[in-house]
Amino acid sequence: MTNEDSNMAAQSICFAADQVKMSWQEAAWEYQRPSVVFKPELFKDGDAWCALFGADLQVGIAGFGPTPSAAMYAFDTAWRKENGSCIIEATEPTP
Repeated sequence: MTNEDSNMAAQSICFAADQVKMSWQEAAWEYQRPSVVFKPELFKDGDAWCALFGADLQVGIAGFGPTPSAAMYAFDTAWRKENGSCIIEATEPTP
């Protein structure tokens, strides 16, 4: 094995280790999201999805979106807002 081969192998190992570290950090962040920690109720509300934590929209925190995932991300945003609500609008795909 030449020096160049050894350097390439070492770089590959470092790159793989960095990828594992980033994946672990991303997973840790996902588990800290408010929608994961507080588990809001998820339900269909008309043509949108709603993620609601609390008794109702007046006193609770809510996120709305066109998909369950969008509603949960809207909930995460609403958790950090003063008024406690957030809507993620559906967008048309760009051609």
